[in-house]
Parts: sequence; structure tokens; C-alpha cells
Amino acid sequence: MPEQEKIVTAAVLIIGNEILSGRTKDVNLGYIAEQLTKLGIRLREARVVSDVEAEIVAAVNECRARYDYVFTTGGIGPTHDDITSASVARAFGVPLILDPRARALLEPHYPPGGLNEARLRMAHVPEGAELVLNPVSAAPGFRMGNVFVLAGVPAVMRAMFDGLKGNLRGGPPVLSATVGAYLGEGVIAAGLGALQDRYPDLEIGSYPFFRQGRYGASFVLRGTDRGLIDKAAEELRTLIRQLGAEPIEGEAPG
Repeated sequence: MPEQEKIVTAAVLIIGNEILSGRTKDVNLGYIAEQLTKLGIRLREARVVSDVEAEIVAAVNECRARYDYVFTTGGIGPTHDDITSASVARAFGVPLILDPRARALLEPHYPPGGLNEARLRMAHVPEGAELVLNPVSAAPGFRMGNVFVLAGVPAVMRAMFDGLKGNLRGGPPVLSATVGAYLGEGVIAAGLGALQDRYPDLEIGSYPFFRQGRYGASFVLRGTDRGLIDKAAEELRTLIRQLGAEPIEGEAPG
């Protein structure tokens, strides 16, 4: 595959017991996934990881070996259960250090004497890390190799990601087409599977709905070749008509 056609992949690790307990509802994954798609980066995996060092270390090491980029969210605050930075340092086999650059970013954010021991935890990063700036609340994230460590607070995470995304190397943009129909998935499943077999370079997904008292599904075709997508979509429309329904361009109306 030519270099310009290389598929660039990523994983997201959502770190925090509060997510696993249901106390906090994650909204970061959707934002990151949407932004990566625009950059031509395929999000291949997302995990929710508890605040346990060994589990964070294992997840980071597995994903950084498998994917081009890894993004973590959460666990870089000032409290005892914020262990992501130390865990990433352990994953890379380097010490966690008080970074003078990070300290310099934090100091103006607090009144004199306000940068206490707890807040200084947020200035500790793995040795050799590049800082990821935080224009919202000063405490930086960081990058180690292909791993980007970001805040869990959504507004802060978004600001961090928006600041770094220009440095990410993407692949061909992921394009899509959506065709809906008031057909049950069981009715179209065989034909849809055959269509996928004919177009192995596309991802074809089926997403059922119940609207206006009727069952149906939206069929989404994704890939990097617009011509191939359009050709497969036309075959899909023909299939839908053969099954006695009319294709609906885009999502079916609610």
C-alpha cells in the first residue's frame, strides 16, 4: 500500500472508576472519535480502565504497540486517585518527575503560595515527555511516544485535543453515505452481507430504528474511495427496491 494510502489507527483509554460506576457519563469518546474521523484516523478501539496502576500500564502498553496513536482521558488531577501520569511513566519505564515547564505554567494560575503539594502533582510528568498545553485551567497533559495523556473534564480535554490535533498525521479521509429503508434487518441481512462481500474495502453497517410506528434501518457505507461508495450505494438502493421498499437518502425522518 502506498504511503499516502496507509490507514492510520488509534485507541482511546477512558480512565476512571467514576465512569465504571456510572457516576460520571463519558462524553469525551464521541468528541475524539468525531475529530479523528475528520483527520482520516481510524478509531479502532476504546476501553474504560479502572484507577488501578497495573491495569492502566497493561492497557497503555497493549494499545501503543497495536495502534499509531493512543489517547487517554482522566486521572491527571491533584488527588490521590489521579494515577494516570505515574502509570504511563511506569509503562514507558521512566521516572515520574516534577517538570519545571509544567510548574511554570501552573504558578501564575494560583495566588502566591497557592501552588500547594496537591496541585504540584499536576506538574509531574514522565521524564522525557512533551507537554500538551491546557488553555482552560493551566495544568498540562503530555505526550510520550504515540501516547497522548489528556484531562477528563470535557471542556479541558477538548481544548487540549484541539491544540494538538494539527500535529497528528492522518490517512485518507473517511467518507460515507447513508441509505435508509423501512425494512427489517432480518429481511435485508442476506443481501446486505453479499454486498459487503462484493465490497471488502468498505465498511457497511446496519443501524435499526423504530419510527412513526414502523421498523426500519439506516445502512451506512464508509471508505476512502467516493466512487466505490457511490457504486455500492446504488446497488444497495436496487436491493431495497427488490425487497419491496423505497430507499431513503440519509437518515430516515423521525
